[in-house]
Amino acid sequence: MTTVAALAAPSATEPLIRTTVERRELGPHDVLIDIKYAGICHSDIHTVRGDWGPVPYPLTPGHEIAGIVAAVGSEVTTRKVGDRVGVGCLVNSCRECEQCLAGQEQDCLNGSVGTYASKDRDGTITQGGYSSQVVVNDAFTLLIPDSLELDVAAPLLCAGITTYSPLRRWGAGPGKKVAVIGLGGLGHMAVQLAHALGAEVTVLSQSLKKQEDGLKLGADHYYATSDETTFQDLKGSFDLIINTVSAKIPLDDYLRLVKPHGAMVCVGAPGEPLELNIFSLIGGAKALAGSNIGGIPETQEMLDFCAEHGIGAQIEVIDADQVNDAYERVLASDVRYRFVIDVSTIG
Repeated sequence: MTTVAALAAPSATEPLIRTTVERRELGPHDVLIDIKYAGICHSDIHTVRGDWGPVPYPLTPGHEIAGIVAAVGSEVTTRKVGDRVGVGCLVNSCRECEQCLAGQEQDCLNGSVGTYASKDRDGTITQGGYSSQVVVNDAFTLLIPDSLELDVAAPLLCAGITTYSPLRRWGAGPGKKVAVIGLGGLGHMAVQLAHALGAEVTVLSQSLKKQEDGLKLGADHYYATSDETTFQDLKGSFDLIINTVSAKIPLDDYLRLVKPHGAMVCVGAPGEPLELNIFSLIGGAKALAGSNIGGIPETQEMLDFCAEHGIGAQIEVIDADQVNDAYERVLASDVRYRFVIDVSTIG
């Protein structure tokens, strides 16, 4: 085992602290990555604060990882020292079930392994990207195209694929009207991606304070949901709505904005259940779906798409001492639009 510098949450109520974590020795199919940048995802905060269930403390979060390959195992042929690589929300799966064979490792029927707070195949608990190095099976690394800077690429490993996958699956493209609920870490990626796919894009936000940003990112229209006329004026307008907010919203009101046979897909994960009147779906044969990142092939497709279209996360780079303040600012929606840790400052 190798000991590396890291940030970790000692408990649900304590701030993250500087510490160390152990990384396994390089196996034949492993890649050692010098982490350069790690994005802060809202999921990191939910997890370390115990919002989604029991947590194996101390825990190092982080599943938006960008870095450089420092060493490869004896049987690795797809990666080499010096490669620019990313690691997202997955670091392992069975790779044998129907879902894995279809390139949908996130839905592994035998249980995928998350980048942190998850039990790996060897029984150890995974520790994430707020650390100087990580060892990952080569099959769960992604190549970051040269045209993407590592800092803006890091959030793509979660926020990018989380929004790209449902946009692709539900057919966002020319002739389609797509609405994005919320212009935050996920929402600002959804707007850029939907625009690049050729859809007509509308942002639905609580207020108009980010309207200028939304239009610059590629939105065609921007509406405040605090204005009661918004839900009247936009009734039956959208082929697809992507809900990116991690808060309780009135599903029935938003479903009225979906065209017959259209869909609303939730990618934000609030800590409390949402209420639904089933007639909101029956009328118009509408679909309400969820989506959770994407498999390794689709994540690579997303990175290549972003490189081709000049898409990256809008970021604020911080050092290790600012992480706890950054958590509070995320909860207060005080970031435009993703914090990224300069891992060299961890120690």
